[in-house]
Amino acid sequence: MSSSTQFSPVIQQLFARKSNPSSISSFKASKLVLIAPISLNCSRIHLDFKVRVQVLENHDGESSVQDLDDSPASIELQPISDEPQFDRVIAEAQQLDESVVILWMANWCRKCIYLKPKLEKLAADYFPRTRFYSVDVNNVPHKLVVRAGVTKMPTIQLWRDGKKQAEVIGGHKAYVVVSEVRDMIENEDNL
Repeated sequence: MSSSTQFSPVIQQLFARKSNPSSISSFKASKLVLIAPISLNCSRIHLDFKVRVQVLENHDGESSVQDLDDSPASIELQPISDEPQFDRVIAEAQQLDESVVILWMANWCRKCIYLKPKLEKLAADYFPRTRFYSVDVNNVPHKLVVRAGVTKMPTIQLWRDGKKQAEVIGGHKAYVVVSEVRDMIENEDNL
């Protein structure tokens, strides 16, 4: 922190806590919840953590800082750019007994572009047991699109055990599509 910049006590507390997590001191404050984004780049996965900090008044009038949640807020969908990569992703997930969700989209599709960040937030809810990817149908061989059975955009597919298990065609409002994708993932054992 530079000496010319003035920060509120809450921000100073968070800054001090980030550099030394064990030194959390009390300070006077009213009840509030603060959400601060922190980004972390890990090899191929971009994790966007949201740290929720709540300032609580103790019965003696002193305040303390508590962590509420440090899970990822969203996880960037990893792009699949060719058929060999697609095959590797599916095979790797099969070996690890994981599911794969793939968003088939096009860069000209407004619904696809609008839906993608919503699916990135959904990906955080299922990290790490389900991996999420995206395929831009304009950047991959048409043979791959046909092989996956994609005819409309956006299409969201669930792959498990090397096979397509279910899909959602995303022609509806984003919240409806996200809800259908969530149901698809939750019900994958019944497929």
